Amino acid sequence: MFLYENEESGYSSHIKFAGQGQTMNLNDYQQKSRVTAQYPAIGHPVIYPALGLVNEAGEVAGKIKKIFRDRQGVIGEAEREALKAELGDVLWYIAQLATELDLPLDEIAEANLEKLLDRQARGKIKGDGDNR
Repeated sequence: MFLYENEESGYSSHIKFAGQGQTMNLNDYQQKSRVTAQYPAIGHPVIYPALGLVNEAGEVAGKIKKIFRDRQGVIGEAEREALKAELGDVLWYIAQLATELDLPLDEIAEANLEKLLDRQARGKIKGDGDNR
């Protein structure tokens, strides 16, 4: 379970571990996941995690596609668990890419939420373009 919070909005950036009653904030996840980051040096250090992120996001999309193709859009427990695993891989690559860019995940999440809440307050949540 993921819950994002900041002091002003009342949200908290913590990950709750199922069945363990423990929470982990995004920066803790980022730091702890780093010990598993073993990838080849292929030029700039952002290349491998960026490519891995795209690959894993594609795997999420592929599983969703198959749910609609084969299960008429019904997401059962097995599909939820498979998606959870793939989303965990996406999170891992985001954490590694953020680390390579020297960006804390909490800071990224905070900035994103502020941007979205600002758009919502201005009635610009719909539409396209980065600066709406």
